Amino acid sequence: MKLISPSLLSADFGNLQHDIEMLNGSDCDWLHVDVMDGLFVPNISFGQPVVKHIKKHAQKPLDVHLMIMDPGRYVADFKEAGADILTVHYEACTHLDRVLHAIKDAGMKCGVVLNPGTSVCLLEDTVQLCDVVLLMSVNPGFGGQKFIENTYSKIRQLRQLCDQKNPACMIEVDGGVNTENAPKLFAAGADVLVAGNAVFRSPNPCETIKQLKK
Repeated sequence: MKLISPSLLSADFGNLQHDIEMLNGSDCDWLHVDVMDGLFVPNISFGQPVVKHIKKHAQKPLDVHLMIMDPGRYVADFKEAGADILTVHYEACTHLDRVLHAIKDAGMKCGVVLNPGTSVCLLEDTVQLCDVVLLMSVNPGFGGQKFIENTYSKIRQLRQLCDQKNPACMIEVDGGVNTENAPKLFAAGADVLVAGNAVFRSPNPCETIKQLKK
């Protein structure tokens, strides 16, 4: 499986509808929406009202990534706003099992996100609940960071864990993804790549998405 989820954090916020419509006509599979609270990560992006407006124009599933403290408080809110896939950080959840069940019960696909310094082995008891596990290949909070090379090893470790406990679980990678490292990420076992600057800073975003999928 090779899916591309362009990150709207790198889109033109002054003309977001235009960029969403461009993605609707592209070969991308999901739209990645980064929600940041200024606490879990230093940056602040947008919340439920903006997600709701994105949903009005998007023709593809919304892949909503919560980079916020205590994300379980907002599961129902993001379901109402239009999230199809909701991922929460391992590091931000005191009761991860409870939050994942709440996301599933709300009718969304659920997932866990791991920061670069968080070990894959910590998902031993929860990976069977996940539709997706998102590995951060940069430290979360800002776009345009350099890709962390150890990510390839973490993908392989996670692929082995998923094959043992939940073969249907997809592996997603976010941070520093481009047309050069995409083939290696897919080869290591990734299923979904999040790409921000690689897509939106490209002179031809739709062609770049095609190249990423190749």
